[in-house]
Amino acid sequence: MTALRFCPVCAEVLATVFGGERDRLGCPTGHWTHWDNPLPVLAALVEVEGQILLARNAAWTANTFALITGFMERGETPEQGVARELKEETNLDAQEVTLIGNYEFIRKNEVILAYHVKASGDIRLSAELVDFRLIRPEKLRPWRAGTGYAMADWMRGRGLAVEFIDWPTQITVTNNSVE
Repeated sequence: MTALRFCPVCAEVLATVFGGERDRLGCPTGHWTHWDNPLPVLAALVEVEGQILLARNAAWTANTFALITGFMERGETPEQGVARELKEETNLDAQEVTLIGNYEFIRKNEVILAYHVKASGDIRLSAELVDFRLIRPEKLRPWRAGTGYAMADWMRGRGLAVEFIDWPTQITVTNNSVE
């Protein structure tokens, strides 16, 4: 469930308490309940001059690329957040931001809010990202996980064929194509 051990209000040791339809961790004196709600994550399928930007996180193996993602911050809309993340991670400016959909990512207790972002500017990656590729939309191959499903929905909306690949073992980007 979680690594929390003490109530943040009174410091009592947390116990299993009934919190609706399922048991949860909570303060035995009722000060606080850990609901363990999913975290909203923003994802950008970024289009630059008709091509889709895929990036490689510094923690990933070579040739593993995906969408630009990040967390919302207090006081911003999802659209503002995805534009901010895009700027922070790639230096690109969002010109148009359109919702693709929302996707479960249960393994990480997240809900992904995915957007198609038409962007412009010179790509300069943050330290979080180590490489990128620009791929023609018809060459994309989505994966069977949250952001991959967003990519597939975006492709279907444009009449493009969708062929799934396994994440991350089969995601290889070569010659501006995802294999």
